[in-house]
Amino acid sequence: MKRLATCCLAVACAAALLVSLSGCSSKEAYAPPDKTPTISSPTIGKDGTLRVGVNADSAPLAGQLSNSGEMVGIDVDVAAALADSLGLKLEIVDVGTDPEGALSDGRVDIVMGIDRSDTDTTFWKSEAYLPTAVALFSTASNTAVPTNASEPSIAAQVSSKSAWAVTNEFDQGTITTTDNLKNAFSELESGQVQYVAADAVIGTYAAYNAGDDVQIVALMQQPSGYSVGVLDSNTDLKTAVSDALATLAGNGVISVIETKWLGEALDLSSTPLTEGASSASADADDADGTDVLGDEGGEAGTEGATAGEDDASDPVSGDDALEAGGNAVQPEDVALL
Repeated sequence: MKRLATCCLAVACAAALLVSLSGCSSKEAYAPPDKTPTISSPTIGKDGTLRVGVNADSAPLAGQLSNSGEMVGIDVDVAAALADSLGLKLEIVDVGTDPEGALSDGRVDIVMGIDRSDTDTTFWKSEAYLPTAVALFSTASNTAVPTNASEPSIAAQVSSKSAWAVTNEFDQGTITTTDNLKNAFSELESGQVQYVAADAVIGTYAAYNAGDDVQIVALMQQPSGYSVGVLDSNTDLKTAVSDALATLAGNGVISVIETKWLGEALDLSSTPLTEGASSASADADDADGTDVLGDEGGEAGTEGATAGEDDASDPVSGDDALEAGGNAVQPEDVALL
């Protein structure tokens, strides 16, 4: 009887284990729980969704993939992280070069990629989530900060802020203007010039995407940065955006996004300034041209990144709206770097 009882117990345990394993195999894959929205109308225009304005012609901040039309870039990823932290879906709207109009018309709740040094805007601007300035790039073998007396040879994109800054400070040097940054960095790699002047973010992306071994050796203006814009009267949204950005910076999410697109998280705080470095706001008033990457878009979707006229201001909405919890780089991703 004792042996029989032992056998029965063993069979019962095996059966229980089988049932348990069967139950596990039938379970669905884990999905993160839905987040509860922390803000609603009238703080945002559409309950459950954060409508974010970007300029689709400003890669690597934002650009549209030519093969799929998908909007990608640093600003899109930061916007996704913001929406996720607020428990909201994300809707991207191409507002082109009129972020102020899009905010005033109520087409978007916030706008991304706003130069914090721009004094012409009337809306509120957050602290910068991405630093930038007109920077001088050189090859890894050259770490010298150029002076006007050293008569450096510098390439810059024609009619850009960078070209204006170079011409203004290095009148004794040799200035070469190119159609885009791709050509400027090609001249640097081949030894035709000693430096390339470019927006720190756009230049870093262009070099990283091309695999060029270059570095920032100096800044030609005091660092500024790209920020989030919100209607100045929307106090609750300003507070929510400020708090969310501080959290995303503190937990490393923004650094992960920068590394994804630029190969590194930019830190310009200790980068030396040239002798004639000016304020970012002064340069913005004197030259409005922007740097252009070149013909090869790569992962940033710069190839065909400009939306056609019929596509301007069309949101990524409906089934394409990104769900909160599934649209952002998560804090745990920091550990993967």
